[in-house]
Amino acid sequence: MSTYLFHGFQTPETLARLLAAPEDRGAVIAPLFESLGGKLLGYWYVLGGVEVYVMFELPDDVAATGMAVRVASSGAFASPTCTRLMTVQETLAALGGAGGATVYRAPGQPD
Repeated sequence: MSTYLFHGFQTPETLARLLAAPEDRGAVIAPLFESLGGKLLGYWYVLGGVEVYVMFELPDDVAATGMAVRVASSGAFASPTCTRLMTVQETLAALGGAGGATVYRAPGQPD
């Protein structure tokens, strides 16, 4: 199971709907993650209520991408992003594996 972080800015239309009928969006969207074999870990608003962060687990990047596309296509958010969060162990493994990559040259550096 991988952990992901969704971030987006609620559109004015979304905010208007929430003002007219406030609801616990975490409770509303938890079944989405469960239907994909994962779970909602948390739903947060940044002060002011426009910006939203959602942390969740899903089985893989394919499920996360499908979920992110479904949410983005709803039009409820401007500039939605979905980021896979890596554990310390995954990052250490990646750093160890990168040691064998010797063909990368930074821009503007000699060959």
